[in-house]
Amino acid sequence: MNTPAHGVIPNQHITSMIVQGAINATPMIIPEQIQPASLDLRLGNVAYRVRASFLAGKGAKVADRLAEFEMHRVDLTGGAVLEKGCVYVVPLMESLALPDDLSAVANAKSSTGRLDLLTRTITDGGTEFDRVAPGYHGPLYAEICPRSFSVLVRPGMRLNQIRFGRGDAMLTDDALRTLHADTPLVDGDAVIDEGLGFSVDLKLPDTTLVGYRAKPHTGVIDLDNIGHYDPSEYWEEVHSSNGQIILDPGAFYILVSREAVTIPPQYAAEMAPYLAMVGEFRVHYAGFFDPGFGYADAGGAGSRGVLEVRCHEAPFVLEHGQVVGRLVYERMTEIPTQLYGVGIASNYQGQGLKLSKHFKSATA
Repeated sequence: MNTPAHGVIPNQHITSMIVQGAINATPMIIPEQIQPASLDLRLGNVAYRVRASFLAGKGAKVADRLAEFEMHRVDLTGGAVLEKGCVYVVPLMESLALPDDLSAVANAKSSTGRLDLLTRTITDGGTEFDRVAPGYHGPLYAEICPRSFSVLVRPGMRLNQIRFGRGDAMLTDDALRTLHADTPLVDGDAVIDEGLGFSVDLKLPDTTLVGYRAKPHTGVIDLDNIGHYDPSEYWEEVHSSNGQIILDPGAFYILVSREAVTIPPQYAAEMAPYLAMVGEFRVHYAGFFDPGFGYADAGGAGSRGVLEVRCHEAPFVLEHGQVVGRLVYERMTEIPTQLYGVGIASNYQGQGLKLSKHFKSATA
């Protein structure tokens, strides 16, 4: 009997997991939720406004902790606003009954991260955000904290996604160097140190525009409205003539990587922070990079990584070419039958500096 391969589970096997009951949902899962290497998760019908963010903790259920922290409930069925600065817990429509050899990792979708909409998955017995233990049987919840904009949500909206895997799928640095030599993962030299390093681009061609900064007082964003909002009502343009910008404490920025990244079909990747000691800021890691992202045969020719940056306690000078994050590459158990950007709604294939899909085009 063959031992099942270690790696990330592709779309065709996610479909099999649904059929076999390892993934359950009410109402049933729709095909649009299944991505090349992940499954989109849907908001349920109610949001619980809670006093603070929390984890269930070993041996405890999220529902029991909700009774401890709940302030009030918000009915989402007709649409409701989740207010900036508040914390909500929303039961998701999906639940899991994983076999003992499968675990899962969740993450916010790209558009969610670009709105500074902190969205993390919690589970019964969970001691970490966004991590689902091998063999987990139980419900899933989204903890949502809008950081920059209040948002209008409805049941069925997909703010986060989950990726399933078996064993240790992460590529070592040596394996990553070999892969880069065979299939270039970035244009130019690769900085490989516990993943593929990427840097910030503050010298975009033919423009001084290098990013956007969220305005502090804005209107509500209806997450169903695509290409609808005027960027100038929600964002300030960030310009640089010398390859430097100063990050203000507490401010949220959209910037772009200098490198154009490729994810070959047999791999997936996840954005991770670089080093805490490089500066008083954090590059968010909202979203997985699916197989085919930036891949030439999938409609890309390398795609820039959009950086969601929040500065912490002190103003910080960010300079062109500074390494700010890394991509951790993982093997797929099998090449997906569906690649990012091929025949599916992939909003960010071939992207440069780009706001979330909710805004009218404003790219550089």
